[in-house]
Amino acid sequence: MDRDRVEGSARTIGGRVKEFFGRMFGDSKLRAEGKMDQAGGRIQNTVGGLKDSLREDERREP
Repeated sequence: MDRDRVEGSARTIGGRVKEFFGRMFGDSKLRAEGKMDQAGGRIQNTVGGLKDSLREDERREP
């Protein structure tokens, strides 16, 4: 598993927590930061998945 996948997942979870507390306390800035962190985390996770796929393809080809 690529490091980007792990970091992306952690960033997405952190963003969800930020968004939750932003909603809870009525802090629109914190809520927006949470949404941005989630989007960045999903992108990073996707990049890591692509890297994993490329590595698997390289291993299969003789």
